[in-house]
Amino acid sequence: MITTTLHPGKDGAGVVRRTVLPGGLRVVTESMPTVRSVAVGMWVGIGSRDEAPEHMGASHFLEHLLFKGTPTRDALEISAAVEGIGGEINAFTAKEYTCYYARVLDEDLRVAIDVLADVVTSSVIDPDDVEAERGVILEEIAMHDDDPSDVVHEQFSAELYGDTPIGRPILGTVESITAITRDRIAEYYRRYYLPTHTVVSVAGNVTHEQVVAMVTEAYERAGALGGDAAPLPPRLSGPGVPARSGARVLHRPTEQANLVLGTTALTRTDERRFALGVLNAALGGGMSSRLFQEIREKRGLAYSAYSFTSAHADTGQFGIYVGCLPSKIDDVLKICREELLRVVADGITEEEIVRGKGQMRGGLVLGLEDTGSRMSRIGKGELVFDELLSVDDILARIDAVTPEEISEVARDVLRRPMSLAVIGPYEDRDFTTFLA
Repeated sequence: MITTTLHPGKDGAGVVRRTVLPGGLRVVTESMPTVRSVAVGMWVGIGSRDEAPEHMGASHFLEHLLFKGTPTRDALEISAAVEGIGGEINAFTAKEYTCYYARVLDEDLRVAIDVLADVVTSSVIDPDDVEAERGVILEEIAMHDDDPSDVVHEQFSAELYGDTPIGRPILGTVESITAITRDRIAEYYRRYYLPTHTVVSVAGNVTHEQVVAMVTEAYERAGALGGDAAPLPPRLSGPGVPARSGARVLHRPTEQANLVLGTTALTRTDERRFALGVLNAALGGGMSSRLFQEIREKRGLAYSAYSFTSAHADTGQFGIYVGCLPSKIDDVLKICREELLRVVADGITEEEIVRGKGQMRGGLVLGLEDTGSRMSRIGKGELVFDELLSVDDILARIDAVTPEEISEVARDVLRRPMSLAVIGPYEDRDFTTFLA
């Protein structure tokens, strides 16, 4: 067992420590002695992009099934154990990881760790539960499909990345969820839900030694510790996906058109990500951003208009989302393209840079005011990054971004081939002219 201090903190608060247990299980904690709650997360380094075609949707399917029962708890006992002490328990699936988490009072830390460890290590995956949850997931897909603002982002990823694992929907499809068998799901579970692939992160009014002892006890009870296996290293590369240019139109008789225009962007470890973050904030990060001002405030063409970035091990996204009246879509797309070309040619103003940095700084610090966000930061940081930057380090890197770096990243990212996804009442409409 090896323990290290990742960040020393100040006055006993913010201390981040890491221990590697036998078998490769990692435990990271952050001390927040002024609060009375604790957030616990169990991060498994497997997500929808890791699924073979025969496993499509398995990561998210497992997220549901792991709460259905273990040898010692049924579904009601799992939820009641945490909710009965006033806590909350849930999970989510992403492209490259899955997280199971709980938030409880500090005095109930052991309950949260015991329940989550039981769920992650010892799911029964009963055939009857698979069939019952299959129907639930099909309902979830139907609910998702009823929201065009969600679907358009999914369609954008499909157009941008093509028929690749990272371009496919996290939920799977009706066809894949209908076809996947209990044995396929169980095989996926046994292959990937291992201590070497798992990070346990805890933030709140705790001591590191206390957490390590409780995690060790819970995992030993499940027979999941032991051996000399090393933790799975962070996913820092992948096959990569080249930028594509194309328009995907999904015809629906909606009262509003939804669109996403964008391209591939930076990986999550690219040092230029801070410059891209400032650029994104200035372009579409709020009501004072350039796109919001041009599209909504000056012209009244849309209610919602923003830009966004996301990052993975080997690729990323930059995109612009707008929801507008179907008759206004040409004007909206014209403005989006013009603003992107202006930024490539001229960069952004000093005032926009200051405002963009302020948005990033405030968003980071204000977003870390609770135990759940702190737990997520250290858990995800341990799982997918090769270093865990302190908040002060991140703030310093944001402050250090120069106008030249922003202009350079704009010329790189915004000159890449563009892809477009549109949902609205359009039949036989060619939008590719906006991609030239």
